[in-house]
Amino acid sequence: MSERQALTGEDWQAWVGRKETIREQIAPDRVAALGATLGIEGHHAAGAPLPPGWHWIFFNRFVPRHELGTDGHPKRGGFLPPVSLPRRMWAGGRLTYHKPLTIGGEGVRESTILKVEAKSGRAGQLVFVTVSHSISCDGAVCITEEQDIVYREAAAPGAPAPAATPAPQDAAWSEEFRPDTVLLFRYSSLTSNGHRIHYDQAYARAEENYPDLVVHGPLTATLLQGFAAKHAGRPLKSFEFRGVSPLFVSSAFRLEGKSDASALDLWASSPNGALAMRAAAQV
Repeated sequence: MSERQALTGEDWQAWVGRKETIREQIAPDRVAALGATLGIEGHHAAGAPLPPGWHWIFFNRFVPRHELGTDGHPKRGGFLPPVSLPRRMWAGGRLTYHKPLTIGGEGVRESTILKVEAKSGRAGQLVFVTVSHSISCDGAVCITEEQDIVYREAAAPGAPAPAATPAPQDAAWSEEFRPDTVLLFRYSSLTSNGHRIHYDQAYARAEENYPDLVVHGPLTATLLQGFAAKHAGRPLKSFEFRGVSPLFVSSAFRLEGKSDASALDLWASSPNGALAMRAAAQV
């Protein structure tokens, strides 16, 4: 028996290599809705380039209610393996921007499961699923991406939060971002994300042991990409990020970073100085 099977008693290697293709128009009204949600005006008309990270509002299946689990995610199985660990989240990813997606164009996302790995850590049993995406628009590849999804055990009620990792203290740029419940609701809607930790406070507290509603990891990563592009003054060529600790709707957080030549070191930090997300970008 492999270490993976010994840890979980399950085997998902049949899912490695599984593929899925989704086609969707990069609809201008959806792009404008995200711009309104983030407070970013203009540049959302058909023919304009889609800003980095905004493609995450597309290519998300909106499944019937009877196909949802108690956490609001689609039930296990289908394209992703049916990992039985109860907590599921997007842990990080790596993106390469070959050319911008065109607003109004036809987008195609081709996805492949690259690997499934089980590990044991301070949080108990973990299963990592890595999915690759190739996103094309009007026949040309625009974005290649690897997405890391982690499944983990439920936290015990009243269990203390893991020790925080301090955020860097040498930022060259820093700005505050203040989330609110409407922002989280709108972003959940635009990304077809039914995970209840983002809008159901009672569930987030009682079932997943969080103190408040959780800010979406992809939302933070999108904000960091816009932050990087603004300070670099040039389009991004690549972006990679890793979630470290959650951010919550009740508190403002900071987007921070610095650069050397074409590389940018970026992070998001919570009000108490804890590192929430670490990222790197090239322009």
